[in-house]
This record gives sequence, structure tokens and C-alpha cells, in this order.
Amino acid sequence: MSTLTRPDLHRALKQGETSPLYLLFGEETYLRDAAARAIKDAALKDSSLREFNESSFSLTNTDVQHAIAAAEQFPMMSPRRVVEIRDFSKLRDADEEALLRYITRPVETSVVIFVADELDKRRKLSKTLMDVCVAVEFPPLTDKELAEWARKRLRDLNVQTDERTLHQIVALVGSDARTLANELEKLATAALGSGLITMEMVDSLVGRSRELSNFELADHLIARNRKRALQTLHRLLDDGAEPVMLIGLIASNYHRLALAKELMSRGAPNNEVYRQVGIFGRREEFLATARRSDAQQLTRSIERIAAADLAIKTSLATPRLQLELLICELAS
Repeated sequence: MSTLTRPDLHRALKQGETSPLYLLFGEETYLRDAAARAIKDAALKDSSLREFNESSFSLTNTDVQHAIAAAEQFPMMSPRRVVEIRDFSKLRDADEEALLRYITRPVETSVVIFVADELDKRRKLSKTLMDVCVAVEFPPLTDKELAEWARKRLRDLNVQTDERTLHQIVALVGSDARTLANELEKLATAALGSGLITMEMVDSLVGRSRELSNFELADHLIARNRKRALQTLHRLLDDGAEPVMLIGLIASNYHRLALAKELMSRGAPNNEVYRQVGIFGRREEFLATARRSDAQQLTRSIERIAAADLAIKTSLATPRLQLELLICELAS
């Protein structure tokens, strides 16, 4: 099948057209994840038992056969079931062949969504997915595309702003749609009553928001996305973040992820994990990152972070170089 654009995908879903196989790939994770949710909503709109007909698997910590079995299972009191599969790029040959057998003969009552940051198009699995799936690529947005998307998002939030202020927001926030969405929601809340976002609000509330949150840096590291992790690090450093502070924040996130992983392995409910770990915002994203992480790898990463912290404090190399080396090692 040919690769669709994001608008093509949303038009098809709006018209009630769904496919048994989707491939969503690219670095723009916010819009990619939003597209996955839209596909799920379209496929399960007539389902009275959605929680029994929706599954998600990361193949870094789940046997591929479990994901295939879920896809082959008939839906429960629903026309369709939905299975989301991530982290399939490093499968063993035998597991890859099992997945290939499914996608060449998919179950018509299932919608399987493959999600990836990037594809190695030289691999047989990637080539086959591109051939048989409805494929949609999500590259980073240009400033023009970000402005267009922000304009639409502000309409959805029932607020307005002028073009100069809109472009200032985009210039400050940068190319990450997730961060842009958060800043627009914050500004929309501040504009309640008047319905107008002013330049003064932007100067007061956004500031230099181009520095992405440290949580997103940790998320890129856990996902082994070296390119995005380094890009995020460089933005943070260029915006004046202190290396010692950054390494402390990275260490804190890894400690919290390790604690969450341990609690989840004991069967602790989500609210207990939130309470003990101290998570108050972006809770679902935090748990998703914890699920994708490996406990032993987290331990090794914490040890490596401690070594880098000592190296910075004892001036063994420039702080920036130490941080870049650390990011490369953690994301390898």
C-alpha cells in the first residue's frame, strides 16, 4: 500500500474506513500517538466492552507470540478488537518470521497498529509492513506546519491570538508538538474570560519553553533514541541549563523509573505507584516509559550516571562532553 499523509488518514477514519493493518512511524511522537488513538476510537466506536478489546504490547519485554495471539483472538461483543505493537525493530529472525506470517494473512476482525520511531527499510519485516499496511509517516513538523497545527488547536480550545503572537509561541517552543500542545493549553487557561492570548501572556508564561522537559529526555533515553536524546540535551544546554542540575534530574528520573518498575513487578496498583514514586503530572506517559524499561538496564544506567556526575564534579572533562558521552551510552 502507499504511504498516506496525516490528513488522508483522518479523512478515511472520519468516513468510517478502517484497515486490519496500520504502520505509524516517525519522530513526531505526539501526533503519531494521537493518530493511533484516533484509529482505536474509530475501530472501537461500536464496542460496548472496549477494555476487553484493546491491547498494547512492547516487544522489548513481551513475547511476540502473545501479541499475535491477541490479534488472532475474536473480539468480545464488538465488531473489532485493536492490538498496538511497538518496539518490533530488533526481533530475532524466528520471531520476525512469526510476525510476517500474521501480517501476510491478518485477521479481518482485528486492527493491528505497528508503531515505530524509525524503520530500517533494508529489513524484510519493514519492507513487508510498508507493502501491506496503511502506512503513515510522522516526521518533525516545520515551523509553518507547527503554526498551522497550533492555529487549529487554538480554535479547538476556543481561544484566539494574532499571527505575530502565534509565531512567537512557535519560535519559543520549537519543533516538538507535545511541548507545543502543553504550552497552548497553559495559555488557553490563562486566557479564560477574554478568549485572547496576548504577547504579554506568552512572555510571562512560556518564556524559553524551547527547553524540553527532562522527562522527555529520559523518555528518549529509555527508548534508545540517541538522535532525539542528543537534540533534547543540546536544546537544554543552549538554553542555559546547568550540567550538574541536568545530570541530577536525569538521575532522579532513572531512580523513579526503577522504583516504579519494582512496584509494578509486585502488582502494585497505579495509584500506589504514583503515590510512592511521587508522580503528579503526565502519569500515563510515565507508566508507559516504566513498562518499556528493563530493570537490570536501569540499574546499570544509574551506575553510569553516578560515574558521569563524579567526572563532572572532578573536572575530568568538560561538562558538556561528559553529558554527551553519557547520553550516547545510555541510549545505545
